[in-house]
Order: sequence, then C-alpha cells, then structure tokens
Amino acid sequence: MKKYVCLVCGYEYDPETGDPDNGVAPGTPFADIPDDWTCPVCGAGKDEFEEA
Repeated sequence: MKKYVCLVCGYEYDPETGDPDNGVAPGTPFADIPDDWTCPVCGAGKDEFEEA
C-alpha cells in the first residue's frame, strides 16, 4: 500500500499504521479513509495529501 504525505506539514500517512487515534484502523488504504478525515498534525483535509 502506498504512503501519502501532507503538503502542509509533512505528516506521512502510512496505511500499515493507520491513524487509530482518529478512527482509521491499521491496514486502511488512503483511498478508503473517510472524506472528512483530516491530518492529525495540522488539520489539513485529504485533498492536501499526495502520494509519497
């Protein structure tokens, strides 16, 4: 699975880790994250991420 990086702050979303503190289970591909999910570091939306 591909990693994605936040263009605002540099946070890297790793599908193997997910974002369990914000309701995204490990193993969740970026495309399957809910559209209202935001970067856990800076609050940017999914549209501010690009493939790493």
